[in-house]
Amino acid sequence: MAQTFDVVVIGGGPGGYIAAIRAAQLGLKTACIDDWKGAGGKPALGGTCTNIGCIPSKALLQSSENFEQAAHHFAEHVVVKGLELDLAQMLKRKDQVVKASNDGIVYLFKKNKVAFFHGRGSLVKAGSGGCEVAVGGEVLAAKNVIVATGSVPRALPGAAFDEKLILSNDGALSIPEVPKRLGIVGAGVIGLEMGSVWRRLGSEVTILEVLPAFLGAADEQIAKEAARIFAKQGLKIQLGVKITAVNAKKEVTVEYADAEGKPQSAVFDRLIVSIGRLPNTEGLNAGAAGLKLDERGFVAVDEDCRTNLAGVWAIGDVVRGPMLAHKAEEEGAAVAERIAGKKPHVDFNTVPWVIYTTPEIAWVGKTEQQLKAEGVAYRAGTFPFMANARARALGDTSGLVKFLADAGTDTILGVHIIGAFASELIAEAVVAMEFRASSEDIGIICHAHPSLSEAMKDAALAVDKRALNI
Repeated sequence: MAQTFDVVVIGGGPGGYIAAIRAAQLGLKTACIDDWKGAGGKPALGGTCTNIGCIPSKALLQSSENFEQAAHHFAEHVVVKGLELDLAQMLKRKDQVVKASNDGIVYLFKKNKVAFFHGRGSLVKAGSGGCEVAVGGEVLAAKNVIVATGSVPRALPGAAFDEKLILSNDGALSIPEVPKRLGIVGAGVIGLEMGSVWRRLGSEVTILEVLPAFLGAADEQIAKEAARIFAKQGLKIQLGVKITAVNAKKEVTVEYADAEGKPQSAVFDRLIVSIGRLPNTEGLNAGAAGLKLDERGFVAVDEDCRTNLAGVWAIGDVVRGPMLAHKAEEEGAAVAERIAGKKPHVDFNTVPWVIYTTPEIAWVGKTEQQLKAEGVAYRAGTFPFMANARARALGDTSGLVKFLADAGTDTILGVHIIGAFASELIAEAVVAMEFRASSEDIGIICHAHPSLSEAMKDAALAVDKRALNI
């Protein structure tokens, strides 16, 4: 007989494993199916994020930043002699960080009594009479199924990933030697982060971006500051290009037209392609099961993540909305709570974005250009880190904090940061926006001195032209 569960989650990434854990916490008999394999073919829970995405990239970013600091900036603190790059050790540490995260999820499943099945989950049937999911020759019966199968990298037409010369985010994390010439197609999060890693280690990095504007999703003022800093660091970024051909033999030749339409050619030792991601529905048996996909291939869901099939839900990268691990986690926990009869809420307007370059870039809410386009009356306040004592002590005064607030009510509409630890500072802005705070609320709250968070206070005060430290 088929094993029976209240909830079966297909996918063990951030959305899937959080959904499974939360469902189990709420007393629901829960199983999670995931087909990811690590070293030796063993299960490796955590999905793309843990295995070849967020976690390993941050490990390499930290290691490469440490190397660059030791090579170029430690002299003002301590003397470093005989510095050598041990790339093998750097990659080994990255793998250890990933393994620790994999093991942590296994522990959490055991702790919360989540049953785990290794394999690819496939919908057999779904409807008012219940659901059935096949995995590894076994069929699981469930009252509810949560699809959390994530996304896969989009390839350039005619330039399939071989993970040797033409690399996805997977291959970009495991290059065995520092390429002298590294090309990157796409100046988004992955392109900038991977470009930063390999530039610090010695690569000559060229980023080709099809869009005419740099970091178009970010606030324009922040994007301009980022472009200036990255250019100073040595990242060569070309905007408005059109790739016409990619030829990979012993090296990679990219033919393209530049922003003026002039034909160009560039030769690289490796090419990283980061032009977006596609919803991963392979093997899900969506068509036969009657699961509706939208025109872009995403699982179609309503605002509560319900699909067209009774008892079937979908979350994370495989549905609409930003492809962010923390967005998937919030949806996963919310769906588990809805199944349990609760009434949770996920607000996409307060989902933060982060790019883990140096300096880091983070934002939440509306950009200034969005507010102008929408005709919203607003006030802006900015504060540079060069006027922050903690930033001076750290030796990193690049960047600024920017607050945008409603001109009438002073409600915070958006916060944008470029600078050290922006990924941590943005949390204060998220909390403030969730509670509908005003910029004055942040400005009159006591912030520790000296701290980078004081830049948040001063930027908030600057909305009313009351900044105290500049």
